[in-house]
Amino acid sequence: MRYSTFGQTGFKVSALGFGAMNLPGVPLEQARETLNYALDHGINYIDTAAGYRNSEEIIGESISHRRDEYFLATKTNKRSYAEAKEEIERSLVRLKTDVIDLLQIHYVNYVSEYKAAMQHEGAYEAALEMQAKGMVRHIGITGHRPELLAKWISKGQFAQVLFHLNLAQPFSLEELIPMATKMGMGKVAMKPLSGGFIQPVEKALRYPYSQNVDVIISGMISVDEVKQNLAAFELEVGDAERNELESLATELGSHNCRRCNYCSCPIGVTIPDIMISSQIRNTFGLLPKGDGFYERQKGNIMSCADYEPCKERPLCEEKCPYHLPMRKVVMESASYFGA
Repeated sequence: MRYSTFGQTGFKVSALGFGAMNLPGVPLEQARETLNYALDHGINYIDTAAGYRNSEEIIGESISHRRDEYFLATKTNKRSYAEAKEEIERSLVRLKTDVIDLLQIHYVNYVSEYKAAMQHEGAYEAALEMQAKGMVRHIGITGHRPELLAKWISKGQFAQVLFHLNLAQPFSLEELIPMATKMGMGKVAMKPLSGGFIQPVEKALRYPYSQNVDVIISGMISVDEVKQNLAAFELEVGDAERNELESLATELGSHNCRRCNYCSCPIGVTIPDIMISSQIRNTFGLLPKGDGFYERQKGNIMSCADYEPCKERPLCEEKCPYHLPMRKVVMESASYFGA
């Protein structure tokens, strides 16, 4: 396991971080066993959020007695001072800790959201106050718009940034990671499997491991998954493998969707998931989770071609900041069902 100094925090973090978003979906004893196994085997970065159902409470119940063994990161998606402060205080209680190592202003994708969080009596002000009181050590930001994040972090107000980085979403390499490096920030990559779409799993995990990031957050819910993830991080990535992975990322990322979620479909098509998985589906096929997604979306996908308001000018494409051919890709995905 590689360890590196996390930005300017001074903390040595493991390259593999534990993503706790999905722990609420398994029995508490399984979650407890998984978290403790991860700590026992060198994972020392734990990632959660106030919005991940009772994930914070599971962490508090399972590993708070080992609090000095891990760097604890959580998030608030509130934008106002009062709501963010209340949520941070609640997180401290749920996590059974006196201090949060990293509090992130979460899921900032619109300029209006950034301005709301950063203005007087915004969420950032609450985070600063909690930091001054010693209840928060560092403040970060997360989002799905790498070019906007690059601009926002350049102002020097954050110690860390969390972003997508995987074989199907390599876009943070262009502006965001270089800016975060220049600013001396902690760099955390999330969704190495893009939410359960990308395979082979080991290749998917090793791609972000080959890049200039400190931590790769992987969602894990069992000891077997921790073992699988740890195995992918045993060896460093050599030049030949790195070149192969980067070439693959160029191919699988050709859909150009950043998952910014600006688009919204009136008939319920989950457009970003279809865009991002489109090249993976054609090249490698899908993991079981991806297959399940397409089965659940079948009715919506098959209805796309016949939705009258979108026939002349698709509503989703009008909202896309990257001007992507979303309706075309959605309709092509119907071939998955043999249509």
